[in-house]
Amino acid sequence: MPALLLAGPASEPLTLAEAKAYLRVDHDAEDALITSMITAARASVETLTRRALIDQTWRIVRNAWPASGLIPVPVSPLRTLDRAVRLDATGAETELPLDAFALDTARLPGLIRVERGRVPSPERPLAGLALDITAGHGPAATDVPAPLIEAVRLVLAHFYEHRDETGASSAFPATLGALVAPYRVTRL
Repeated sequence: MPALLLAGPASEPLTLAEAKAYLRVDHDAEDALITSMITAARASVETLTRRALIDQTWRIVRNAWPASGLIPVPVSPLRTLDRAVRLDATGAETELPLDAFALDTARLPGLIRVERGRVPSPERPLAGLALDITAGHGPAATDVPAPLIEAVRLVLAHFYEHRDETGASSAFPATLGALVAPYRVTRL
């Protein structure tokens, strides 16, 4: 069940000023580089933990409703179900009632329960259903757990200090594993 990113986070967990202060950079010559490294550091921590740090909108595409009625969400933590549609053979969308779905946002990964009697089966055999969700810890950096912010800082510093290196010397520091371990989401 693929998940497609529809809209990335509105902000990053670190501002440029915070990143420059952490890196002890007092010039503006590398602002564009540091800004792109902030995004790359966030994405790296998200990959390591299987979590979206700042709220993002994702689309889950399904071929059919599961027999169990439970849809494990591939992006964590699940916050909201924003839209559910059924697609016909031409790609036209039919909105499905959101009250036909129940969310379990307390577990990781989150679950969406569908009341199959209240929603029609897909008309086309492949990618006939789409669920748009919001996943993340919240809309701002202050919503992200402090150890994950620190992990972003650590990865950012690593990228900045080792930008010209490849191979084993460019591996992440061991402390990164300790920071993200409690936040890793296991796959179902």
